Amino acid sequence: MVRILWVEDQTHWVNKFKSVLEHADFSSAKPASATGSIAKNEVEVFKFSESARMHISQAQQAPDIAILDANMNGNDQAGFSVSRALHKKWPQLPVIYLSEHSGTGIEQQAFEETGAQDFIAKHQQNIEAVLCWRIKAALKKSMPIGASNSLENTETLINGALSIDTVTWNVYWHGERLMNPTNARRPLPPTPRKILRFLVEASPSPLTTLQIVEKLDADPERFSDANYRQHIRTLRLSIDQAGQRKQQESFLDLCKAGKGITTFGDDGAYCWVKE
Repeated sequence: MVRILWVEDQTHWVNKFKSVLEHADFSSAKPASATGSIAKNEVEVFKFSESARMHISQAQQAPDIAILDANMNGNDQAGFSVSRALHKKWPQLPVIYLSEHSGTGIEQQAFEETGAQDFIAKHQQNIEAVLCWRIKAALKKSMPIGASNSLENTETLINGALSIDTVTWNVYWHGERLMNPTNARRPLPPTPRKILRFLVEASPSPLTTLQIVEKLDADPERFSDANYRQHIRTLRLSIDQAGQRKQQESFLDLCKAGKGITTFGDDGAYCWVKE
């Protein structure tokens, strides 16, 4: 059972996600109850930042995670005020934002000023599943090393200047986090990040479109060679931009020289070659 503190002022979002959060399994290894069912999560919802802060000041037990809306009742700072109250009392508490303001200055402020672990856009495909796996990732990341509960410890996959947090799926090039190449305020989308991890894990073997489809558990009729190429292009641009911010050699030039993410053969395969 996971205790969730959720601050959200719009009733339709509460109706959409509350039951999902209550019944989500955030730890597949957690023992089931005698009936074979997963213990129901405790989701405490506050519709006003003021009531949330009052609860926090009086609470004796910390939640396991907090989910905050950023802009509430027209106030861009409402969610941030709750975040500050949470971290003042429980500095290590994982906080994520579930917001309609992804890709704006609000998201930037959430990461730079409030120590947010994640910022999730409400309006996206398969949002219920995305929300659950990213909550689970935040819970795993916040767990102390060696702690004796059912969540796995954080692991990092390192290959040269590339590092991938296999819990949060955040990716770094020379220590610089990969961002969306078309919007530097937004993280790199999940699918390219997953593809990059698969390529690194398979290296020095290449992966074809069909192999990527199998690893992503995607629909082969909807994920084509063109989709694969587009994700590779996104990855190359994102890594190149991260390198530019760190004043490193052009990643695109590395790829042309047969390193980084390279084209393999004539069957639409790609391969990760350590730089």
